Amino acid sequence: DLDSELIENIPGILVNITTDNNTSWSGASGFSDKDKKTKLLPNQTFRIASVTKTFVAATILRLWEDKKLSLDDPITKYISEEHTDILKNGGYNPDKIYIRHLLTHSSGLSEHTNSDKYKIEFMRTRHVWTRTEQLNDLVTYTKPIGAINEQFSYSDTGYILLGEIIEKITGKSMGDAISEQLQLKKLGIKDTYMEDFNVDSTGRRIHQYFENGDTYYFHPSFDYYGGGGLLSTTYDLSGFYQSLFHHKIFHNQATLDTMLAPIKYKSGQQAMDYRMGIWKIEVDGMTAYTHSGFWGTQVVYIPEINTAISVNYSQRWTKKGIAPIIPKIALKIKKKNYKQL
Repeated sequence: DLDSELIENIPGILVNITTDNNTSWSGASGFSDKDKKTKLLPNQTFRIASVTKTFVAATILRLWEDKKLSLDDPITKYISEEHTDILKNGGYNPDKIYIRHLLTHSSGLSEHTNSDKYKIEFMRTRHVWTRTEQLNDLVTYTKPIGAINEQFSYSDTGYILLGEIIEKITGKSMGDAISEQLQLKKLGIKDTYMEDFNVDSTGRRIHQYFENGDTYYFHPSFDYYGGGGLLSTTYDLSGFYQSLFHHKIFHNQATLDTMLAPIKYKSGQQAMDYRMGIWKIEVDGMTAYTHSGFWGTQVVYIPEINTAISVNYSQRWTKKGIAPIIPKIALKIKKKNYKQL
């Protein structure tokens, strides 16, 4: 079935299925590098882009459990004075933006990637970004979305500020803090880490494509600092979601309830039923929780069948909605379960 997912512009696919009894299967089809025709292997790493947000949100919630922060703390308590001033000069009121607003994309922040400058620099493969430059671009090229806590508006910028908050509280780099706070190694999640700014020469990381162009040498800082930045494997992503929903990440089960609590806004129905670093969807009529990443990554946990499914297409699927292979896998697992009843 994996082979059938490959088309001319999608040279490779990685998949993992992990169930509640720790049964895990990883598969791969196609090429890691389509030009060199290098075979894609199931344990290879890739840029997970916005799936990083689930890890960032979970880290913030772990710090909340340990009383290192309050979700209703204003972000100005933790971000630098320089970043506070940039936001104020851009028409924002960061004293009224709370950590929970960043987690749920309800801060009124726009999106620093929504600028012509970003698109130009994005295609300059080795431009090195900083959080400060991204915040400056936010206020230079975009305008506030609206009032705080009145609407959902997806913002990478909000999550790069969460990354700064994590670093401020822990005194560690964001990558180290995520690994330590979530105890990833202890959980057997050993191939998830922030990408180094030097080009990986081991060949472990796969080539990922955008508009049929190879993005392998794009500098990782263009999608870093909290909105993205992590490398991972499908095995690790499924393992992390399994651990999250089987209460191995947080001290208290109530913390997961906080992470998954639905949010209602004055503006009514939202395009995404986003919670804190994760959103709720349906897969073949079953409730599921998920996050996807720009390059073609998606991980989903389906409570009804106690299964996490992670996929990475080497170039993002063109069909609107979730990764096309996920419902196919979920249906097969569901039918197998029904036969066992």
